[in-house]
Amino acid sequence: MSKLNLEATLEPLNYSRGGVSEMATAIYPGSFNPPTVAHLAISKAALQQREIDTIVWSVSRVALGKEKVSTPTFEHRITVLEEVADQHEWLQIQVTNAQLLADIAVGYDLLIMGADKWHQIQDPIFYNGDPGSRDLALAGLPELAIVPREPFEAPSAQQLKLPDNMDSISSSKAREGSTSLMLPPAQNFDQQTGAWTNVEKYELWLSQKTD
Repeated sequence: MSKLNLEATLEPLNYSRGGVSEMATAIYPGSFNPPTVAHLAISKAALQQREIDTIVWSVSRVALGKEKVSTPTFEHRITVLEEVADQHEWLQIQVTNAQLLADIAVGYDLLIMGADKWHQIQDPIFYNGDPGSRDLALAGLPELAIVPREPFEAPSAQQLKLPDNMDSISSSKAREGSTSLMLPPAQNFDQQTGAWTNVEKYELWLSQKTD
């Protein structure tokens, strides 16, 4: 059963627990291109350390700063993410038109982000150069879970504790050929099509699909 929310709003998906309280939901924005073992480890750490019941991986249709990304297609990326979510009952996938973390996080209990993003969102340039708009946006953020990422620093009270080897894992390395870093659905799709590691193979596969 699909857990993909294609018509995403800025509201979280909440479910009642025994009719008394709502389940705590975290939002984890990213491109997940491809999804890696680190993405999964970060999500599990948030579940365990922040009393979260559900995590939503949120993917912007046009990610801020990554507007030119076209391979693999957005539809194929989402299909792979949906396969990942099908393996974890606590995980959901959201597609959103929002780009700013402050907009994506509206209504959620926890926002998961890297330390690099933590520093980035404090730059007024992302708020039309207006520090006041920045301060207003940051004040509206939910509780934060910040992933350590050298050389950036973040408040220790908000950091997630991760295994030491997770810091060296990235989607970039996976695209460069370290396919063992990909989650199984991404590995399988890449092996079949070359989606992340072999652009020519992927484009040939696409052309054969449309012929």
